[in-house]
Amino acid sequence: MHIVDRGVLSPAEPGGNRRATVYPTVTPLRDGTLLATYVVGASKDDDGQTIELRRSTDGGRTWSAPQRPFLSEVEGRRGSLGSGYVTQLEGDRLVALGVWVDREAYPGRPLFNGETEGTLPLRNLLADSLDLGRSWSMWRALPLPHDLGPPAATDAILRLADGTLALSAEIGKHYHDRSKWFQRVVYFYSHDQGRSWGPPHTACQDPTGRIFNWDQRAAVAPDGRVMTFTWTYDHDAARYLNIHRRLSRDGGRTWSEPEDLGFSDQPSHPAVLPDGRVVLAWVDRFGSRSIRARLAEGVDAPFLESTEVVLYQLGASGGRGNGFDGTGELLSNLHLWTFGLPYAVALPDGDVLVTYYAGDPGALSAHWVRLAP
Repeated sequence: MHIVDRGVLSPAEPGGNRRATVYPTVTPLRDGTLLATYVVGASKDDDGQTIELRRSTDGGRTWSAPQRPFLSEVEGRRGSLGSGYVTQLEGDRLVALGVWVDREAYPGRPLFNGETEGTLPLRNLLADSLDLGRSWSMWRALPLPHDLGPPAATDAILRLADGTLALSAEIGKHYHDRSKWFQRVVYFYSHDQGRSWGPPHTACQDPTGRIFNWDQRAAVAPDGRVMTFTWTYDHDAARYLNIHRRLSRDGGRTWSEPEDLGFSDQPSHPAVLPDGRVVLAWVDRFGSRSIRARLAEGVDAPFLESTEVVLYQLGASGGRGNGFDGTGELLSNLHLWTFGLPYAVALPDGDVLVTYYAGDPGALSAHWVRLAP
């Protein structure tokens, strides 16, 4: 692979409420345009964060002015929007998925509780567009069991081979819950294009509670298999492990054994090409302190080092070694990470577009890189 072009999707504006433009994603639409989402706010954990959209008609080289179609108030409660994803459905219909943070529950408190490893109350919100994202419905909340912990969707809704929609979320702990955290990933399924959803199905969990599966990214291969790539974390050692891949032939109900890919730590949403090749970007925070990408010749093929390209390289200053006093410290220090969360998609012309955020704590921008695989 090689880099064809690069640019800025949404620049930071230091000194105001647009200092942090983070968590960008891109969705190729049926009409050939690209629709980008990202979260903008004064910081990466800001009670004024919201989702913006931009559109590109030239393959991501230039982008429209930002739009803010989504409210951050839900059922009369003030909150913030911590991430957003869009999935193309049939025709001109899109579904947006947002993660809403309840900022009234514990006013002034950060998203993560460093003492308990708990999370502010979260809701997964859905909105529909019937005109390729030019207008949107009001948010509606994904129904949840009362005993489920705070759920955070970590990728776009999947459209499975049989038309079923699958929404994956990782389950956190309540804010003041001091019990042991048995982190898990669950799937919700919809058989009516997102109008209703079934109960959660646990797709990934270490029963001992030691290994966490964070920020799981997923995609559907041309042959219908679902692939996931997981940011794997050893809770007891407070240490990141290598990325693991899992495959499912039944839409996420059963999975292959996790496969260590040999590199770490935070994976991107994978770009799946029509011929079955896969491009995966990832963040190496503690080794090379960079964002990189590799190509696999198939869904279950190795990501060969010979295909690797560097998308972003952190300078000599900044960053932190792998290892913390504990998980709570890691979670409560989001400001330490000044680059991350890449998102890769295959473009209609055969190239791959990767978005990510990078900068310094006072000015984080959303960037894009175009790759020729």
